[in-house]
Amino acid sequence: MQIILPDRSVRTLSCTSAPIEEILLEFGINPTTVIVVKNGKIVPEDVTATEGDELRILRFSHGG
Repeated sequence: MQIILPDRSVRTLSCTSAPIEEILLEFGINPTTVIVVKNGKIVPEDVTATEGDELRILRFSHGG
């Protein structure tokens, strides 16, 4: 699966399936600080990604 990180770098992860939260932690990303787009749709981190998926990880900020 292809993973596009918040810094726009692209990584390829070779596994058949993995929970998105596990993938985020593997890359040192706190799941509460990002939005994950899987194949063009926003998904929660408890969704499983499989081989052939594209994950785009977007960091968001908030404040007032």
